[in-house]
Amino acid sequence: MSVFRSSAHALITGGASGVGYSVAQLCLKHSMRVSIVDFNQSSLDIAGKSLKGEVRLIKADVSSRQDWASIREQVGTDVDFLMLNAGIGGRGTWGDEDYFDKILATNLGGVVNGLNAYVPSFKERDGKGPSAIVITGSKQGITNPPGNAAYNASKAAVKTLAEHLSYDLKDTSIGVHLLVPGWTFTGLSGNTPGSEKAKPEGAWSADQVANYMYAKMQDKKFYIICPDDQVTEETDKKRMLWSVGDIVNERPPLTRWRDEYKEEAEKWMKEQKV
Repeated sequence: MSVFRSSAHALITGGASGVGYSVAQLCLKHSMRVSIVDFNQSSLDIAGKSLKGEVRLIKADVSSRQDWASIREQVGTDVDFLMLNAGIGGRGTWGDEDYFDKILATNLGGVVNGLNAYVPSFKERDGKGPSAIVITGSKQGITNPPGNAAYNASKAAVKTLAEHLSYDLKDTSIGVHLLVPGWTFTGLSGNTPGSEKAKPEGAWSADQVANYMYAKMQDKKFYIICPDDQVTEETDKKRMLWSVGDIVNERPPLTRWRDEYKEEAEKWMKEQKV
């Protein structure tokens, strides 16, 4: 039996748009009850009009513990599928305190708060039916491209949290999964709810990510590393291996982007087999 089943209860943060919205649609297709948490009221309003089924909409800030207490009060603890998906982008640099505070508070704090709010109840209800926790990460938290330190750090920390959670729950029936989308046409790339902007060539739609996640969850995979129409699974694996190689081979960090390593990295990427 799958967590995607009739009458099961899903709680999705960042669920009023993008990947979260597509996963909400997926849950509703399986006749699940869905609670959506989002900070954007206009996105919630559009979602409320377009989603069909048993849906609860909650405006909340996932970085706030007080808001999470309110979420628990409204939603209850009978959650079978928890998706911690809320996240924000942004650009900044060293000395820009707001840049670091906002991104880390939402992308990392929102996951920490959500896990602390619901993991205990998941453990209490273990064995009463299939359950699962999905945390949305990013390839930037794995390969760590330069230019967005706060975002990359937040997603690297989220990856670590998900890995520890998976280990800590290994002797339970609770599935834990790290969803890592590729290039996806969501609000972070201009596809806000109500927008008529066309999907860029090469990007995946949020529905494609949701369907890929669903298939990998059925196979009980923890790491759900999504390709897109520009980057293959093989290329992703090579990029990750090269990044780890910086440590193993005692190179400087982020050598994929350093001029003195450019030719070596490109040659390795062409020749490496995975």
